[in-house]
Amino acid sequence: MARKVTTFFFIITSIFFFATLYHLYLRDSITGVSSAVDDDDLNPSSLSSPSKSDVLAIHENISSPVTPLQISPLVTPLPNQISSESILMPDWEVFVIVCPDYTPLISPRGPYVCVFGTGEVSPAIPSGELRFPSRSLFKCEFPRRARRKLPFKQPTLMKSSENMNITPSTTTPELLRWTFLVYDSLTTDDDVVLFVKGLNNRQGINREPNEFKCIFSHGGNKVIRTEVTSSIQEVFRCKRPDPTFLEEERISVSLEIVLPVPVVVPSVAYYTPPRKLELNKKAERARLCACTMVYNVGKFLKEWVLYHSRIGVEKFVLYDNASDDDLGKVVDELVQEGYDVKTYFWLWPKTQEAGFSHGALYAKDSCSWMMYIDVDEFMYSPLWSNLTRPSTTLLHSLLPNPHNSSLDKRQIAEVSIPCYEFGPSNQRSHPITGVTQGYNCRRKLENRHKSIVFLDAVDHSLLNVIHHFLLKQGYKGKKVNAHDMVVNHYKFQAWPEFKAKFRRRVSAYVIDWTKELNPRSNDRTPGLGFSPVEPKGWPLKFCEVYDNGLRDLTWRWFARKSPTPLHYRMAWQR
Repeated sequence: MARKVTTFFFIITSIFFFATLYHLYLRDSITGVSSAVDDDDLNPSSLSSPSKSDVLAIHENISSPVTPLQISPLVTPLPNQISSESILMPDWEVFVIVCPDYTPLISPRGPYVCVFGTGEVSPAIPSGELRFPSRSLFKCEFPRRARRKLPFKQPTLMKSSENMNITPSTTTPELLRWTFLVYDSLTTDDDVVLFVKGLNNRQGINREPNEFKCIFSHGGNKVIRTEVTSSIQEVFRCKRPDPTFLEEERISVSLEIVLPVPVVVPSVAYYTPPRKLELNKKAERARLCACTMVYNVGKFLKEWVLYHSRIGVEKFVLYDNASDDDLGKVVDELVQEGYDVKTYFWLWPKTQEAGFSHGALYAKDSCSWMMYIDVDEFMYSPLWSNLTRPSTTLLHSLLPNPHNSSLDKRQIAEVSIPCYEFGPSNQRSHPITGVTQGYNCRRKLENRHKSIVFLDAVDHSLLNVIHHFLLKQGYKGKKVNAHDMVVNHYKFQAWPEFKAKFRRRVSAYVIDWTKELNPRSNDRTPGLGFSPVEPKGWPLKFCEVYDNGLRDLTWRWFARKSPTPLHYRMAWQR
């Protein structure tokens, strides 16, 4: 009897032990925790291919094989349900993407809900539109009770006014995981580019292209595979399928791992026929454009656009990382005032480098040179101090062949400009006259560089690190002296602004500022620690040199008289 009790206890203990291990695995997959890496050690030349042991180690962390059928939704919804597919994101957030074949229009009036198999319901918040093809995106929270039941099943998207008594089905697909997913794609005139999580990593381990095939599927039945030509970071390039196959509509696209055993990566991406990219292409490409990734920058955007348009930027391309402020309204106002500003909805978190790779292709037909800086960064030259008015030739003077949109090899194809980081400058809230007027004290030494790159010279791999691209063989870059040109980076602003920005920044280097990962990263703030609490003396931190150069210049160029004596308004103030 004692032996039976001992055996029973051993079995129960073993089950509990392995269940705990599985739970920890799921937790790490959900939170997307990555190994610590110092971003200062990263540059295009240092990123190498993995060894065979590295490849096997990566493959061991991939989920069990799936079939091409899982590229598309597996369940036909009931009449009151909306056909969709869902992704489990960090922090128990669920992205619900309405399938492109869903014919009824999604009404913004809603409201909509996510109904989980356990009976829990959470609000589904409309959060934007995916493109290529156009699809509505909703966000909802994964209810606590539903987290206890494994495996995690996809919720049902429906209007809250409908009957929510849904009987769970054994055929309901599992939630897709953000840590292992083909999340976007873009078709060029020559190939298809996929953006994929979970295969390569930021430590420079990039798997060989011959380990993969691109797989195109129509309805899960007709399948075609093509060769992968490049595998770098989260960007995979592959040959286009046979043109006769392209006559079909709604072609799902994914990546198949062929070594050491076949595995198809789950996907929410689709193949789209080659098209001229939608940036109002003119007969002649714009000489200089600006591309940045943004989140809730509505209050800062107008100042950034007005200033840079006056010194030579002709088009602005914003990769919107799921903003929920008045960004759309500000963009509409700028367009009505004649500025060329386009937004591309890019909801994927911590994918700044992949977004810039996408942008280098997306804007290539409309822009010759692209400036990669953030909305809190302003190009400035001390040599402009005596200018009474701005000129659109000021930035163009940095670029070779100012009257030619082409560029020969062996010429400069990327210009790197040093950055000065400005501190809070004793501000307690966002200055109503704008950042260039409100912040005037910075750190003494420059930190990092930002770049302007000739898009035709970007390497086929689209490899980029910290706003710099790897160039095709034969092209070269140059660094500008800080006496000639700098980027004023208004990084450490008044505490309410800085806290909101840093807690939800789009950079890939610090996954969560409250966790002790990448403690030496330049995206970490010296002295801040890991708690979202204002450090003592924050208003005067990072103040080593008073620098009024751009402050005086923008006042001279953009100040307007105010009805109130002794006061003024800037051109970007509402």
